Amino acid sequence: MKERDRYFKIVEWSEEDGCYIGSVPGWIGKCCHGDDELEVYQEVGEVLDEWIEIYKIEGKPLPPPTNKLYSGKFVLRTGSELHQVLSLKALNEGESLNSFVIKALKRSVLKDGPHL
Repeated sequence: MKERDRYFKIVEWSEEDGCYIGSVPGWIGKCCHGDDELEVYQEVGEVLDEWIEIYKIEGKPLPPPTNKLYSGKFVLRTGSELHQVLSLKALNEGESLNSFVIKALKRSVLKDGPHL
């Protein structure tokens, strides 16, 4: 596995720019663009290789990998008032708090993007 494979590389169509835009979320912002999605993806990989090399030369630690297995669990601090409101809404829907919040997050985050 190449070191670059430890990081997500994203290529998205930009209506504003009229082309594909490549980035490495959490590390390298929009770094390349073009009309061919595959070429932009390959270019993102090359840019990432360059950044990895620069970090090594400068003795900097690489950012934590993003292309990893996720457990499906994280701790979320909401504050007591929001916790209460969410709990009551979940009860009204006949759902557990966990199920209710997962559905709300999916509706909010995935409405315009990839579907799970």
